Amino acid sequence: MKIYRLLVALVILSLSTGAFPQPPQTESFDLLIRGGTVIDGTGRRGYRADVGIRDGKIVFVGTVAARQPAKFFVDATGLVIAPGFIDVHSHTAEAISNPARRMNEGVIRQGVTTVVGGPDGGLSPAQIKRLMEAYEKNGVGTNVAFYVGHNAIRASVMGRDFKRFATADEIEKMRALVREGMQMGAVGLSTGLMYEPGMFSNTQEVIALAREVKPFNGTYDSHVRDPVRRFLESDREAIEIGLKAGIPAKIAHEKAVGLENAGKTSDLIAMVNASRRSGHEVVTDQYPYDGAATSTLTGIIVVPREMAASFDLKTALGDRQKRRALKEASENGIEGGFAWLKATGYSSMRITSSRDYPQLVGKYLSELAKERKLDPFDLVSELILGAEQAVGITLGAIREEEVRQLMRQPWNMIASDGAYTDSNSRGAGHPRSTGTFARVLGRYVRELRLLTLEEAIRKMTSFPADHLGLFDRGRIEKGKAADIVIFDARTITDRSTWDEPNLMAEGVRHVYVNGAAVLLDGKLTGNASGKFVPRQR
Repeated sequence: MKIYRLLVALVILSLSTGAFPQPPQTESFDLLIRGGTVIDGTGRRGYRADVGIRDGKIVFVGTVAARQPAKFFVDATGLVIAPGFIDVHSHTAEAISNPARRMNEGVIRQGVTTVVGGPDGGLSPAQIKRLMEAYEKNGVGTNVAFYVGHNAIRASVMGRDFKRFATADEIEKMRALVREGMQMGAVGLSTGLMYEPGMFSNTQEVIALAREVKPFNGTYDSHVRDPVRRFLESDREAIEIGLKAGIPAKIAHEKAVGLENAGKTSDLIAMVNASRRSGHEVVTDQYPYDGAATSTLTGIIVVPREMAASFDLKTALGDRQKRRALKEASENGIEGGFAWLKATGYSSMRITSSRDYPQLVGKYLSELAKERKLDPFDLVSELILGAEQAVGITLGAIREEEVRQLMRQPWNMIASDGAYTDSNSRGAGHPRSTGTFARVLGRYVRELRLLTLEEAIRKMTSFPADHLGLFDRGRIEKGKAADIVIFDARTITDRSTWDEPNLMAEGVRHVYVNGAAVLLDGKLTGNASGKFVPRQR
């Protein structure tokens, strides 16, 4: 009986430590990562193991002998070995086609090995082709997948005459371009229905295009139509498009923006859960910040065409008649077109930084206008006139408690919505570009314990990989592509802030993309081993 108990204990110990059979000592690896804690991306509890890589693939996960042959060794003792993170909503794809920016440093230092470009409807098949050719010629630091984009396709078919519904003939031309993009390997169709020209389409147009994605087992990704004034209705439209097209739907950079939507994350969660219970795959992605895109107060001013020549903003704001014209254009758009105040409004805009008005940081524009008994546009005008330096704002403020509420949902993945940054970047931007993934692991896992480390990594790896059809990535598993991040779970952190949005994350030691070291001991190697990765059916 004692022998039986001893055997059971040994089996349990071997399973918990990942003590698998050793490979033959004659087997050689290109790289052997020793002694780290493997968190494999599935949500499974971490375990101690070695990882062997050969020809860009993971070929072994287990325990190796002390003298196991390999060309290169990495000691990962005390560190986490995880699949490279997948950023499912990135605005870096175009920038890294420039040879000088090809390494994609801002995301590599967060542990990201694959970015998905073309969100918000941004890329046509022709644009995707040009980017793929540039990556092939110059090399690229991260892998890149693409959505094919409704806005770019609509613009190419309809030209400048886009402020209307498309005709049947135009929709057929757009459908053909969606098919072309999917044939090239796109992961799905993306839309930016808040922006021109997509904002002038109707739901039926988008459903018709999304149906072209189904034969390729792709997904529908939506920057929804009116995320502030019609928050739940816009999310419902995205779900409906996916359902009627017969494909999964992903609501991009989900958030309950603005004072009027406070508390509505609970309604959103109920809506998604109901869709999922009915058998329709609905998911979201999210960045871990309480503010959306950044701007300055001057950046929300729309200048009418007749005022554009020789325009000086402060002079115009000081003129009552010109201020009225600027107010009309800024609040309603030119000929019904896009404008930030029209899209999100004063009750969604919060001051994030100001050297002239430090006491106003954290205030919503709508609150300030009410306190000072001013028309909101007059408030903005007076703040601009009285400031010597730019006043930074977020265009879509979110309550922190709702950021956390959404982050806990098992169907919510992590994405940055970030732009290109590197160590030389200066000036404006959003801290999400350099901080997203490190912030989740440092603040929301280690400090707040909102998520377990295993669950957070699942949201960054196997979950997005499976949703997008990148089935050869997202797991530490034999046969998968060797996209690997090795980091210190005790120190990984974001450093970027609203005032200094371009500071690089810390705590990631090594990053491998397709088996090659892109970041080694915290330093870029110059290896540009990324590539275009198509959806796998």
